[in-house]
Amino acid sequence: MAATPTPARYQRAITDVITAPAPGRIPFSVEFMPPRTDEAEARLWKAAEVFHDLGAAFVSVTYGAGGSSRDRTLRIAHELAHHPLTTLVHLTLVGHTEAELIEILQGYASAGLSNLLALRGDPPGGDPLGDWTKIDGGYEYAEQLIRLTKNLPETQHFQVGIASFPEGHYRAPTLEADTEFTLNKLRAGAEFSITQMFFDIDYYLRLRDRLAAADPEHGTKPIIPGIMPITSLRSVRRQIELSGAYLPPALEERLVKAAGGNEEANRDEIRKVGIEESTIMAERLIAEGVPDLHFMTLNFARATQEVLHNLGMAPAWGPELGHDAVR
Repeated sequence: MAATPTPARYQRAITDVITAPAPGRIPFSVEFMPPRTDEAEARLWKAAEVFHDLGAAFVSVTYGAGGSSRDRTLRIAHELAHHPLTTLVHLTLVGHTEAELIEILQGYASAGLSNLLALRGDPPGGDPLGDWTKIDGGYEYAEQLIRLTKNLPETQHFQVGIASFPEGHYRAPTLEADTEFTLNKLRAGAEFSITQMFFDIDYYLRLRDRLAAADPEHGTKPIIPGIMPITSLRSVRRQIELSGAYLPPALEERLVKAAGGNEEANRDEIRKVGIEESTIMAERLIAEGVPDLHFMTLNFARATQEVLHNLGMAPAWGPELGHDAVR
């Protein structure tokens, strides 16, 4: 049976926007989180305006399972899509039955959102490294969510992405097993992946090589690198704790030296190191031919814009500009 054509009111696919001509040297995209306060929401919309003006290829919106978080994800994604910004909306399995996942997917479709990042998600309870158990009537693997999305009449035209893990997912027994898990999701219908944050580019390159060698058809689908500019030693250590990503000792040493025993007093020095390191990473990734640079922004524009400026892809940021970026 032929697939249903994509309705005109839906957004362009992620793989289309990252292969279209970019205003800068390479397409870039950003990740937002649904805000929890009015102040945080105002900051998000200011950042969204900045990235719209800079020509972001797309924006993604993270997802927290259940209730108000679910509703915020849909509302923020819908409003971003009408900014207009091509929007990638996340969805996790945590706490949801199959019936609830269908309802959420249908809600995305009704809102004109047609780019989905299908994720298993962190286990509930606040410990991302804790035990993961599916609920009754729910799913256990992101691959099942991909197949559901591709089989529902309302969402079969969705473009689906997945997470990939340069250092291997911490639950995978081996890198080979992690490679196979990733390929199974791509074979199930996912068209691209976005990596977990990493700070050593060699891990990204090895992931790309592993996938392509194991499956020349599906393993060569776009792998978008996830970059988090470091602005705080405390914050990056927390992110490392949550994600299990590897922080190279030489980079940690530079950050500690910049902190000088007083992180609060030396915030600017830490930022300088973080922005410089992200710029170096981005330059090498561009040279390696990545399809897009995906920045994890924590809903702030400044750090990402500083990296983009260093790459020749954005105006400078400074007091003389009113700290209002492009506008």
